[in-house]
Amino acid sequence: MSDKVDIKPAGWKLVEVGRVVFIRLGAHEGKLATIVEIIDPNRVLVDGPSKTEGRAVPRSAIPLSAVSLTPFVINKLPKAAGTGAVAKLWEKDEIDKKWSESSWANKRGQQERRRNLTDFERFKVMRLKKQTTFETKKALAKVKA
Repeated sequence: MSDKVDIKPAGWKLVEVGRVVFIRLGAHEGKLATIVEIIDPNRVLVDGPSKTEGRAVPRSAIPLSAVSLTPFVINKLPKAAGTGAVAKLWEKDEIDKKWSESSWANKRGQQERRRNLTDFERFKVMRLKKQTTFETKKALAKVKA
């Protein structure tokens, strides 16, 4: 039997101090924050020092059911760190940049754009989809023939 055991961590996102969360419900819906303290199994203390206009989240307790865990973690964030320390590490780890480049943020941006379309713009999108489908079927028929 081998003495060396290769243990690989699970791909789960853990509720941990420093984990960046996306707030889904409440007054700060759609904003990013980081967990600075775990209050109990259902609530965490979050702080979101984002420099982006209107994206900051004040330090507050929030239920875990109102947030989604992101894959981003601020490493070496001490428990109950102050807002200044969180802001410094947030900038150092470039969380805003990582978020804006993520597929999650891109998908939310696309949903927001589609939600704000006018009737005529929705009509144009429908026509473009039909046109693309037609061109795809035409190319497929050409390959089959």
